[in-house]
Amino acid sequence: MRKSLLAFCVSSAWVVSALAAPAMATESSTDLALQALDARIRALEDQGQKLRDQAAAALAEADAARVELDKMKAAQQSAQQTAATAAVAAPVEASAPAAGGANGNAFNPAISLIMNGLYAHHSLNPDNYVRAGFPLVAGTGPGEQGLSLGESELVFAANIDDKFYGQLTLSYEDDNGQVGTNIEEAYIDTLALPEGFNARAGRFFSNIGYLNGHHTHADNFVDRPLAYQAFLGNQYGDDGAQVRWVAPLDFFLELGGELFRGENFPSAGANHGGIGTRTVFAHAGGDAGTENSWLAGVSALKAKTSLADDGFSGDNTLYVADATWKWAPNGNTKDGGVTVRSEYFLDRRRGSYSATTDVSIDLTDPIVNQPWTGDRRGVYLETVYRLNRTWDLGYRFDKLWAASTGPFASNFDPVRHSVELTWRNSEFSYFRLQYSHDDPARGSGDNAISLQYDVSLGAHGAHKF
Repeated sequence: MRKSLLAFCVSSAWVVSALAAPAMATESSTDLALQALDARIRALEDQGQKLRDQAAAALAEADAARVELDKMKAAQQSAQQTAATAAVAAPVEASAPAAGGANGNAFNPAISLIMNGLYAHHSLNPDNYVRAGFPLVAGTGPGEQGLSLGESELVFAANIDDKFYGQLTLSYEDDNGQVGTNIEEAYIDTLALPEGFNARAGRFFSNIGYLNGHHTHADNFVDRPLAYQAFLGNQYGDDGAQVRWVAPLDFFLELGGELFRGENFPSAGANHGGIGTRTVFAHAGGDAGTENSWLAGVSALKAKTSLADDGFSGDNTLYVADATWKWAPNGNTKDGGVTVRSEYFLDRRRGSYSATTDVSIDLTDPIVNQPWTGDRRGVYLETVYRLNRTWDLGYRFDKLWAASTGPFASNFDPVRHSVELTWRNSEFSYFRLQYSHDDPARGSGDNAISLQYDVSLGAHGAHKF
């Protein structure tokens, strides 16, 4: 009996142990699974936090980039608004790049070709055209009838090195069958003079007045004003040297002077040891708000002359005052706006007159070698309305006042009215229709209709203000 009881106890203990073992194993496996899941959850939470941090950093970078972009846009808009005034300081038509700002092509010449042609009809025979009080020098009359090829220009311009810029302009012109190819401009500019100074040497157009320093193809009308024809032979250029200074101010202020050989009208003879003409000039300009800009200047040209193209010998001084005002929506003159410009001339002669075969005069029997002392004056006023990028409409009034004494004394003052309409397909081409009524002498009037085309081939620099 005792043996049976002992066997029963041992058997029961073995059964209990066998039943308890799986339960303990199951409990241990569950704990491990829970621990692994908890670790994975923590890892996912850490990864999610990192992603949230990265997203926040990306958003911050995007906000900073947006702020920087807004600043760049504001700076660009500000630069565009001030471009009209900044262009006043451009020294040349094909503007020289700034020192240190040259790109990879800065030392390769930019080459451009300007071509223009003209059809003109005059009610007065150009051979019978006489301007009271003002002799006609070559190229300053009404031009020829019918179709003609105007002046064409070939321009080479580039940085020479980091200190100098150079430009060469060759011109071709057919004047009544007399074909001529000339070196119109050939000069160098400095790029690195300190304190706002700039120097130029060679052959170039003087910086007196406003239009004189601009090429004629950039004009708003087919022909130059009467005052430019009478006092400067359309445009004064010569061999010489120039010094300019631009003041470090918030507005544009330019002072300068020039010395020229003095071979070209209104001078002649290269007097004073080859320095026959001297000039001084001052120009100032700036913005008035965002839609208005202005430029004004005073200039003087003084020459010692020996038998100029109009027969004058002696001392002559020409004073010029010019003013330009521009209005355009948001300051962008290409899209529309109004330009008003005027120049006033005072020509003072102290010398003598000798008749020449190259001069058309309004006196039937001129007195040779008589004194020529007196003052003559001239003015023009032009207004151009830019309707849009394609069309502009303009009006110009010209007037001359003759001297009351001397070989060309006259009590009649020439007057001319001109109206133009221009169509521009792009910045590189335009067609212009112009009507002019000219009263050059008493009882003599000329009604002229002109149709002009002008095209630019190649890289051509921006024009001045």
